[in-house]
Amino acid sequence: MDALDLARWQFAVTTVYHFLFVPITIGLSALVAVLQTAWVRTGKEHYLRATKFWGKLFLINFAMGVVTGIVQEFQFGMNWSEYSRFVGDVFGAPLAIEGLLAFFLESTFLGLWIFGWDRLPKKAHLASIWLASIGTILSAYFILAANSWMQHPVGYRINPATNRAELTDIVAVLTNSTTLVAFPHTIAAAFLTAGVLMLCVCGWHLMRGNEIGVFRPSLRLALWTIVISGAAVAISGDVMGRVMTEQQPMKMAAAEALYETSQPASFSLFSIGPLDGSAETFGLRVPHALSFLATADPNGKVEGINDIQREYEQRFGPGDYTPYVPATYWSFRLMIGLGMISVLLGVLGLWLTRRGRMPRGKLFWRAAVWSVSLPLLANSFGWIFTEMGRQPWTVFGVLKTSNSVSPTVGIGSVVTSLAVFTLLYGALAVVELFLLLRYAKAGPPELPVHDPDAESETEDRPLAFAY
Repeated sequence: MDALDLARWQFAVTTVYHFLFVPITIGLSALVAVLQTAWVRTGKEHYLRATKFWGKLFLINFAMGVVTGIVQEFQFGMNWSEYSRFVGDVFGAPLAIEGLLAFFLESTFLGLWIFGWDRLPKKAHLASIWLASIGTILSAYFILAANSWMQHPVGYRINPATNRAELTDIVAVLTNSTTLVAFPHTIAAAFLTAGVLMLCVCGWHLMRGNEIGVFRPSLRLALWTIVISGAAVAISGDVMGRVMTEQQPMKMAAAEALYETSQPASFSLFSIGPLDGSAETFGLRVPHALSFLATADPNGKVEGINDIQREYEQRFGPGDYTPYVPATYWSFRLMIGLGMISVLLGVLGLWLTRRGRMPRGKLFWRAAVWSVSLPLLANSFGWIFTEMGRQPWTVFGVLKTSNSVSPTVGIGSVVTSLAVFTLLYGALAVVELFLLLRYAKAGPPELPVHDPDAESETEDRPLAFAY
């Protein structure tokens, strides 16, 4: 391996690791807000206990996401200085807005929520968690706008004097068509992830008969979240597939390992073979499915890798413009398959818990506990597909990955930092799992007899302590 390969590995490790925490933070913040809203509206104690329980798990995950996110941003200056120099004027704009607007909104109101128990009026305290949740969603939007510009660059020009990309239209960057389809898809996946995490913890406790009054409402909330967000993931993913085919046809062809242009094109569910277009030992296909996914027409034409390669050579010059097909092929299928299994489990759970019922035996509960890894892996494979399918470009059609790496960073430096980050992230993973398991197994907190949160609003006391 050379410095470029190692730098790519390092960025992949830090990005995939960071994104384990991001969807949980986005989804769980909103679910905590929903539970607290239910408590404010009904005054029922089990909603308050559920709010504090899930809120603690959310805060542990949020802290880990902040730490790993900061480290990720250092990568641009460390190993990808040529990329930062070339696109910093454009790429930095949405990231700056995210930091100055969305993250400050999120962190400020999250601080009020953490320290506002017993000090803020009920509705003001409730508003703080909703605003913190909105902040997490806004953060996702601006970061996705930056990433979408790499997939489909708009609103810029190349300055011939400095050979840098310069921002000309921030509105075009923020309303990029890629952003508009990637954002709902990512947010829906985040809610799916948070719902499955909630299902996992509820399953562990309900299998043991613990705190049924608290965990059954949480279970139903988790199941509905999984099913609704799963439907949103499927719909937005369908739209995203067509946008991707229009903007990056090579990525769609690589996702299918489709080397020759086909009309209609079938979708490969499973394949045994080298995936290099030479042969296929065994394949299971759905007729017309790829044509519909790519063009919305079951008889539509889908370009193959070979034709696109020739087109790109004429457009961009000599070179290999084909991504690593085995990675794109399998990551695309694992993303879809693992997500679908999560949704099917949610549908099954809703059926088994209808009209006050509870699943009999331990089979469903065990499946619920082990399902926590499904959406996390699906998210990871989704990002692997998105980023590797764009190769050999860092910014599609503008800047190649080979021209983005820092020219003065040698193999020794990258190996050292990669080893340090891997060990550090391994240690953080142990800490994260220890804290999550400890507090998840502990269950919801008991409320003191005179807990101000459980007392009436009509009690004759100063407003700041009335709740």
